[in-house]
Amino acid sequence: MEAFFLDGARGPLLAVHHAATGGRVPRQGLVYLPPFAEEMNRARRMAARQARRLAALGIDVLLLDPFGTGDSAGDFGEARWETWRSDAEAATAWRGDRCGGPVGLWGLRLGALLAAEVAAQAPGRVSRLVLWQPVLTGDRFLTQFLRLRVAAGMADPSGAKSGKESTKYLRQRLVAGEALEVGGYELAPALAEAVGGLQLAPLLGKLEGTAVDWLEVSSGGSHELLPASQQIITGMTAQRPGLRAQAVAGEPFWAIQEFTLAPALLEATDALFRP
Repeated sequence: MEAFFLDGARGPLLAVHHAATGGRVPRQGLVYLPPFAEEMNRARRMAARQARRLAALGIDVLLLDPFGTGDSAGDFGEARWETWRSDAEAATAWRGDRCGGPVGLWGLRLGALLAAEVAAQAPGRVSRLVLWQPVLTGDRFLTQFLRLRVAAGMADPSGAKSGKESTKYLRQRLVAGEALEVGGYELAPALAEAVGGLQLAPLLGKLEGTAVDWLEVSSGGSHELLPASQQIITGMTAQRPGLRAQAVAGEPFWAIQEFTLAPALLEATDALFRP
């Protein structure tokens, strides 16, 4: 494992490189794009564990902290979607120049949506996408994120904000140009606007020659894909024969405060890369 700072458009970016073990020439490389805000911290151990497992299978993995997140330059409030896209492109270029061979992108939640956009805008450059629990629409994701602030206000023992804020009201403030603090993170209006306009299905429809593996975890007994996910996948099967999707048993580790593993997801991901 090698930790270093990669040159980003707006400052140095922390990157952790898990090289293929045993001195082997890597069969493929992946760049990991993390989820949004606190989800990133909660998912770190899962990402690191998966990276080590893939390295043992001969896959090079680069874990990236985009600008304004983790130990990279900048504050979260300064982050912009276009900057994160540039950061992902820089990491992909580094991986290609340093190690050679095909390069794929692996993203979790909003990071999966970022991975899809980067791949869609650079046809032929990204050979593979691995999507962990991808966000389907940025608009719905933004609403869910803003609900964290609404819920915190309702739980305020002083009652100062209880009943006074709604997601609609918070969106109006963002549109008016006001930055908002949500769950300890400052959300800039420009970032909120960009995220709110994202949709996964159109991005996947633009991909040609890129293998896509879509993995979700399900805590229910049936281990089925989310209905909204299945609808998108069913609608794209004809035009994207290279799209594969599956659900495995597991907990939403990115949303649970305590450290949680999803062993079946690790194993399913390993299986994608076994010779």
